[in-house]
Amino acid sequence: MECIVAPRGRGPDLKGLTMNLRVLAGLGVLVVLLGALAYTTFSGRNEGIRIGFVTTLSGGSAAIGADMRDAFELALDHMDRKMAGHPVTVLYEDDAQNPDVGLQKTERLVQRDGVQFVTGYIWSNVLLASYRAATDRGVFVVSANAGPSELAGKQCTPDFFSTSWQNDQTPMAMGEVLSRRGVKSLYVLAPNYAAGRNMVAGLKRTFRGQIVAEEYTQWPDQIDFAAELAKIRAAQPEAVWFFFPGNYGTQFFKQYAQAGLMGQIPLFSSFSIDHLNLPQIGELVAGSLLTQHWGPDLAYPVNRKFVDDFKQRFGRTPSFYAAQAYDSALLIRTALETTRGDVENHDALRNALARATFESVRGPFKLGGNHFPVQSFYLYDVVKSGNAYDMRQLEKVYTDHTDPYAVDCAMAR
Repeated sequence: MECIVAPRGRGPDLKGLTMNLRVLAGLGVLVVLLGALAYTTFSGRNEGIRIGFVTTLSGGSAAIGADMRDAFELALDHMDRKMAGHPVTVLYEDDAQNPDVGLQKTERLVQRDGVQFVTGYIWSNVLLASYRAATDRGVFVVSANAGPSELAGKQCTPDFFSTSWQNDQTPMAMGEVLSRRGVKSLYVLAPNYAAGRNMVAGLKRTFRGQIVAEEYTQWPDQIDFAAELAKIRAAQPEAVWFFFPGNYGTQFFKQYAQAGLMGQIPLFSSFSIDHLNLPQIGELVAGSLLTQHWGPDLAYPVNRKFVDDFKQRFGRTPSFYAAQAYDSALLIRTALETTRGDVENHDALRNALARATFESVRGPFKLGGNHFPVQSFYLYDVVKSGNAYDMRQLEKVYTDHTDPYAVDCAMAR
């Protein structure tokens, strides 16, 4: 506040005093107006639903982030860009596949942009670095891909939800397939970060043969696998299983073929073949087996509409990354419809998210007590379809499968 002092030898300048008081009064009104504007901007009741979406939109993995973003946008268009009658604003942020950047972007969405939900998150290490920046401030996190064991088990938290899977589950299904097919010895490869370690743990839970070697590569910088391929050649296992997502999988398949191993030692994978890299590696991986929780051929009405509309709009087949992002929008909408769009009653909205049931791209959707999906897993192979390559479902491996960490989650008891 300005201190008004009268010049020496004169009385107080009443005219100046009156003017300054008027200025101060005007500033007070302005402060009130700015406060009201801030409330309008950041309150779900006045502005609508605000969702932050953290994913990778630059670098070698940008195609994954773009697929997720495109699917989320398609879901919003299918909803007329409203949830429970409220307009939806989505703010997309690029985590650059870096945990520190992911944390910064999450903090920005929560503290500056006033979102009520944050979704996306491809990478487990980015999610683990970021989620508490949201949940500690009363903002819900809905992972559309990353599924680290910590958040499924002992560190499960009421305000975290998943529309994908827990990392161990898909490799568990593959381990079961390999065991049923009589594979006796297996060479295992994965990147050295949270998801890679979870994937290997899942495979080892169900594979009943011998693991002759367990290799972890540098993450995220290593894309040259010459040393690992030499070790595989020397070990001569009956088969190889690996987890390298996105462009890393593309590089491994190409280098495996260039090393002359493709026809010598059968190759199995998890999350390394998808509809994003099939155009580049389809000829190399024709006949390959993989396990997934979703495929474009699942004959559910929601899935048919999703796949058909995605192809029509973007000119390509959606990946499982896209399918999970689409379902994350459906989960948020379903919960908001239950609470009639009320984002202020945190407990009611949390309960609505946890108990949400809806028709998803995978059929009837439901969450377990640790807020991870309970769902089926399938065996697929890669087939040629016209001039392109696609995935064909062969069998169901698990029905209504619950991840192995749920027993350690206090919420699930």
